[in-house]
Amino acid sequence: MTNELAKQRNRDAAERTLMAWIRTCLSLISFGFGLDKIVAAIKSQNGVAGHAGLGVRLVSMAFVLTGMVAMVAATLQHRRELRRLTGDTFTFHRQRSIATATAVSLTLIGAIALAMLAYGAFWR
Repeated sequence: MTNELAKQRNRDAAERTLMAWIRTCLSLISFGFGLDKIVAAIKSQNGVAGHAGLGVRLVSMAFVLTGMVAMVAATLQHRRELRRLTGDTFTFHRQRSIATATAVSLTLIGAIALAMLAYGAFWR
């Protein structure tokens, strides 16, 4: 009985973790989509064609792609975890960290965005 209760707590924790990933990924996707649309709206009010520049579009697409990839990875990890919980020999083992991979991706996106801003500020 104690073992089953522990498994139920782990299932509940896995569900909460997946929900947290859904919120995070939705934020990344929304931010990428919104960034493109906001820049396009600002440009169209200034009389320029109503679309964002290539740099903004690339950064926006990178945010959306990061959100999508993280969501797929989180879903797969969740399913693996639930499968492990159904077995009788559930033990802890290290897994690859989706959070670390997402953080590295966001750091790369930030570095690219900074490089594009620096290029625009100093060499144009």
